[in-house]
Amino acid sequence: MRIRATVAAVSGALALSALAVPASQAAQGHRDAPAAGQYGFSEQARTDAPRAGQRALAAKANTAPVLNKIVVNGGKPVVVGLTGVKKLTVAITASDDSGIVDASTIIWIGSTIEDENGYAFFQNEDAATCKAASATTSTCTLTVTVDSRELINTDARTWKVGAIALAKDGEMVRKDAYGTTSIQRLSRLTVNAAPEPVKKGKTITVTGKLDRVNWDGNNYTGYASQPVKLQFRKKNSTVYTTVKTVKGSTAGALKTTVKASVDGYFRWSFAGTATTAPINATGDFVDVK
Repeated sequence: MRIRATVAAVSGALALSALAVPASQAAQGHRDAPAAGQYGFSEQARTDAPRAGQRALAAKANTAPVLNKIVVNGGKPVVVGLTGVKKLTVAITASDDSGIVDASTIIWIGSTIEDENGYAFFQNEDAATCKAASATTSTCTLTVTVDSRELINTDARTWKVGAIALAKDGEMVRKDAYGTTSIQRLSRLTVNAAPEPVKKGKTITVTGKLDRVNWDGNNYTGYASQPVKLQFRKKNSTVYTTVKTVKGSTAGALKTTVKASVDGYFRWSFAGTATTAPINATGDFVDVK
């Protein structure tokens, strides 16, 4: 089954934590998710921060830190297959007059972060690795692991990314939907051009299939009715050009014909969708006599 996560804000300006609770309905066919981590800072971190910022506190009044930027997975979608995990990096840049000492993050879906029907992936580390760009600004890096066993098909969508930054003077800023990232279903694409070899001017039939991971069924299924480009490159070239665009069947099957002209490679190319990653098939060589 799948365990849904709820993130609760505990009373007090600096007391923030994340708690995992079971979903009211388990997703059929999925295994138990691992225990959730924490979104926020440990008691020790909150205690140490003001100590580290004593000089700054003595010099000026406290001001709240500012979140400047967040980059998730290098700005690329998170593409997940049928098995395994994807570890992605979250880099949070923040500034404060006393300096930045730590950051925290969470990747989640739901109407709000407290939505009991939502779901979340938490950071792996107890504390971020922060690199100072100046006395006031640092970029703090964390990792989040997305486990394929916890995903269902409707999770292929845009996820919100929360960010919290903790200053040396103990002040903090929190934005639960500060950034976004996309989780996409891994796609697969095959190609076969026949006959091989073929006489110049004769017909070549190019077939293939586009499918994608089906987390609900723990398998791969055809991606129905998607436009896919048939591309060709000459034997001694490195550049593919588009020959035509073909729409797949309801089972993801692809088929078309072309006239043989010169030796070269045929491949199918799928541009991807919001929910499914793009992919190019490995080219199939055709010897033209």
